[in-house]
Amino acid sequence: MTVRKNQAKLTPDEKRAFTGALLELKRNGTYDRFVSAHNIFLMSDSDFGDRVGHRAPSFLPWHRRYLLDFEAELQKVDPRVSLPYWDWTVDRTAASSLWAADFLGGTGRDRDGQVLDGPFAYAAGRWPITVGVDKRPYLRRTLGAAVPELPTKAEVNAVLAMPVYDTAPWNSASDGFRNHLEGWRGAGLHNRVHVWIGGQMASAASPNEPAFWMHHAFIDMLWAEWQRRNPKSAYLPATGTPDVVDLHKPMRPWNNVTPADMLDHRKFYTFDTESAH
Repeated sequence: MTVRKNQAKLTPDEKRAFTGALLELKRNGTYDRFVSAHNIFLMSDSDFGDRVGHRAPSFLPWHRRYLLDFEAELQKVDPRVSLPYWDWTVDRTAASSLWAADFLGGTGRDRDGQVLDGPFAYAAGRWPITVGVDKRPYLRRTLGAAVPELPTKAEVNAVLAMPVYDTAPWNSASDGFRNHLEGWRGAGLHNRVHVWIGGQMASAASPNEPAFWMHHAFIDMLWAEWQRRNPKSAYLPATGTPDVVDLHKPMRPWNNVTPADMLDHRKFYTFDTESAH
């Protein structure tokens, strides 16, 4: 069983294995296929009309499956690797361990945001950006420049206390847990982290940023924690809702994966915190 660990607790060998697997997926073309898929879905998901990966109830199960597929590709490279999660309520600054030169590298330089250190720096030659909103070929970050602070533990706990998964109109105007976690309402949790990192992470091609996977692994863990705290609260809508994915409706691009299939993460992996529950 795969165990997803807090990135702050990874050993040097585990960090090297994870970054090495990312670099190999970039080299063999697999990585950019995932970037392209996310880019297409985010650009087509809107508040009005068919929406699957974003601004919709299926935001959480869609990304759970997307991360599972990516994690499987990492494990083809190195079976020891799993997706770490980044708890940004604790590791809150540009000095946090994930931004060190031995892991993801730090923020970008002032004039163009280009990341200059770590394994994903453009000068290292192994992380060319080929899918994006412009032609700049280098990874960009502007940590903390657009918004000064990451979400707090208190803000997260307030969202985890919301007892209803989602509500009509099932988009970015909705009340409920999903939309507050996605960040279109309230404290802006998921969305604010994208903006705090900046660069490609603030675009539809956000998986160009390796921190994307650790951010979404934490969002996924927060969904699991909400389920634990609210055992009687179900995925909504259950059935028959136009333009969104109800409980038993397949999610594009998969032909046979429904939100119901994704509700129990323990079929696929556990988090290193779960032994404490």
